[in-house]
Amino acid sequence: MITINMFSSADKVAGQGVGSAYLELIKMLKSRFSDEFDIKINRYTKSQISHYHTIDLPFYFSTFSKRRGRKIGYVHFLPETLEGSLKIPQPFKGIFYRYVIAFYKRMDQLVVVNPTFIDKLVDYGISRKKVAYIPNFVDSDEFHPLSDQKKAALRHELGISQDRFVVLGSGQIQERKGLFDFIKLAKQNPTIQFIWAGGFSFGMITDGYQELKKVVDNPPANMIFPGIVSRSRINELNNVADLFLLPSFNELFPMSVLEAFSSGTPVMLRDLDLYHSIIEGDYLPAKDVNEMQEQLTKLAQDRSLLVPWEQKAAEASRRYSKDHLAKQWHQFYVDQAAKG
Repeated sequence: MITINMFSSADKVAGQGVGSAYLELIKMLKSRFSDEFDIKINRYTKSQISHYHTIDLPFYFSTFSKRRGRKIGYVHFLPETLEGSLKIPQPFKGIFYRYVIAFYKRMDQLVVVNPTFIDKLVDYGISRKKVAYIPNFVDSDEFHPLSDQKKAALRHELGISQDRFVVLGSGQIQERKGLFDFIKLAKQNPTIQFIWAGGFSFGMITDGYQELKKVVDNPPANMIFPGIVSRSRINELNNVADLFLLPSFNELFPMSVLEAFSSGTPVMLRDLDLYHSIIEGDYLPAKDVNEMQEQLTKLAQDRSLLVPWEQKAAEASRRYSKDHLAKQWHQFYVDQAAKG
């Protein structure tokens, strides 16, 4: 039996992908490997492996204890990926960014969810040998296509006509997510229904908070902000949507995209380089808001153009499924325990 101590506060802040990824992993490990892994949560007892999902200061201090065993760090963000997320004044921003890297350097092994971040960690002075790549995954029991009858009932519940084109986005409401472009598209397309599921998880320190809050409180007539919703509700909204659109300027591997794939919903993304190594060909690419508008006009006029992207979503969901990734995580922990 391998003892694994998970250190995380990710599930204390609702509506963030880090928390979703953490909960998916815990659920999978407990359901599949309970006879091999003894999973503990935020316990400072002796363990063979300590897996840090968040970079809380008490967790950092705990890394100096010999009781921690093999220290694993989950890289959900880098300093540059926080730009446009949180509004932190100097000199505190610089201090925090240095702390992020100092935390990662305390680890015996790092896990990235996107291989493009390996080189960036190397640039920060971390050995390439200490970094492994294991992508995020979602549970198809929670995120899956619904029947046409259920979809129709959900549209009726939301007051959306059955023939109206629906665009969904989800994630924290912040400037980095491209919300201003999402809002611009809503204003330019009054016949299309736009929905953004998510909220201000970090309150007033969210970058762009004041301006975004004005739109959330008084949205365009064709835009709905349901706030932070349950995972089951996200699956329902993905099924209501004709298209999932995430106009983010920076990401690692957004859980919201995997959730859309698993729900069978076609996906359009701002075409960031970091997506190319993980999901290139699985989504409709758009370099900016103007290309998003061009694509949206075509899709709304001819929904048959969505069919190939529904198939791409299904293919991607199989690659990033719980079944596929469970094997990788199992082997990873076994190997790490052997090194401890």
